[in-house]
Amino acid sequence: MTPPDPATVSPATPRVPIFHLDGGRFVASDLARGPWDPGACHGGAPAALLAAAIDRAPTPIPMQGVRLTFDLVRPVPVGVPLHLDVEVVREGRRIQLVDAMLAVAADGTELVRCRALRIRTTQLELPDERPAAAAPLASPPETLPRMAGIPGLDGEGFWTAVDVRLVSGRLGDPGAGQGWFRVVAPLTDDDGPDAPRLTPLARVAATGDFGNGIGAPLAMGPFRYLNPDLTVDVHRLPVDEWVSLEARSVADPAGIGLTTGTLGDRQGALGSCLQSLFIDAG
Repeated sequence: MTPPDPATVSPATPRVPIFHLDGGRFVASDLARGPWDPGACHGGAPAALLAAAIDRAPTPIPMQGVRLTFDLVRPVPVGVPLHLDVEVVREGRRIQLVDAMLAVAADGTELVRCRALRIRTTQLELPDERPAAAAPLASPPETLPRMAGIPGLDGEGFWTAVDVRLVSGRLGDPGAGQGWFRVVAPLTDDDGPDAPRLTPLARVAATGDFGNGIGAPLAMGPFRYLNPDLTVDVHRLPVDEWVSLEARSVADPAGIGLTTGTLGDRQGALGSCLQSLFIDAG
């Protein structure tokens, strides 16, 4: 499959949500669709949903999510009612562990599970000479064209729910890549107080799952490289809606690969992400 020309401008920002919320059940729209199966979600869509739901879990004192570990157990179907469950499994005033699980509403088949680590936040006076995070990407997002859809994939998908602006590399080309990502579609179509909303942590989770796309291990088309997991670690949250990602991958003849990425924003690096890869001939 030929990757898109990053100089092409994509269609207008979608108004449809990534997930419809109906009677407490979530139904993935076409905006959640991934590149490998038209009936299954891109991993970034459920990752954002679970991260947003975790951010709603109560804490005894102010806390921030610092690690999200997703197990993408089964493909998340588009158009099927889903049940989302969140549980605090380890309470504390320094750290907290939260589990979130997305399942098929009809029979409880588990699809995605996430364990989140949250750490209390405070205000400390730190020395100026402490080690600094890596600098931000050289090109800010406003100076770059928005990437259009993916040739060979018709209609909407998560690539239209997210404004993608590539700094280097091209989607699906093997080799390291850099880019900016901003979720522009609403997470759900429910404005009620109990509906998950796009939080900074949810935006980071959505971005992290693009790692094996912009830092692909092999050419997309002749090979498939699906990630059955995603781990995101951050030491702070992004300052606005834009999240940057620098990613690269390796592939082994055994059919296993690994994508490593650095997450950042306008101020510089803010965390990292990892994806294990299942690799097969396309």
